[in-house]
Order: sequence, then structure tokens, then C-alpha cells
Amino acid sequence: MRIRLKAFDYKLIDASTAEIVETAKRTGAQVRGPIPLPTRKERFTVLTSPHVNKDARDQYEIRTHKRLIDIVEPTDKTVDALMRLDLAAGVDVQISLG
Repeated sequence: MRIRLKAFDYKLIDASTAEIVETAKRTGAQVRGPIPLPTRKERFTVLTSPHVNKDARDQYEIRTHKRLIDIVEPTDKTVDALMRLDLAAGVDVQISLG
């Protein structure tokens, strides 16, 4: 079972990963990770002046933090516990079996 987490806030993603790992270990599954994946930095440059002044610009950045957790041979108890887990609202969770 492979769990991928995405979030804009690294504190939220670290807390969620710790919660998932602790739940999986408590149910007797072997956990590999959390593995930090590369952070995606998306930058936007905006002209501040409505007319000329090409030199006056603002730059904004969105960072998407990602983590990967592998659960080796998950039991039914592990899957059930992970499904009942209530994670933070800002964390995107993708679970793939296989």
C-alpha cells in the first residue's frame, strides 16, 4: 500500500504523516517512510504598475510539499484504522494498493 500526501503547509503534512505512521505501526504493519519528495515551487511574477514601469514587479510563490509512505503487507485492521483516520483539511491524500 502506497500513500502519497500533498500540502502547502509543511507543518500540516508532517503532523499527518506522523499520525499515519503511528496508526499503521500500532496495528502491526511494517512502515517504510515517510520519504520526502521534491517540493514543487510555482512562481508568479506580476507587474505592480498599471501603466509603464516594467521594473516594478511583485513575485509570489506557492510551495507544494509531498511525502510518500509505503506500508508493507497491510492487514485488514491496518486498512480499517487508516480509513477511520481524520486528517487535517489542507492535506491531499492518495492511496494506491499494489
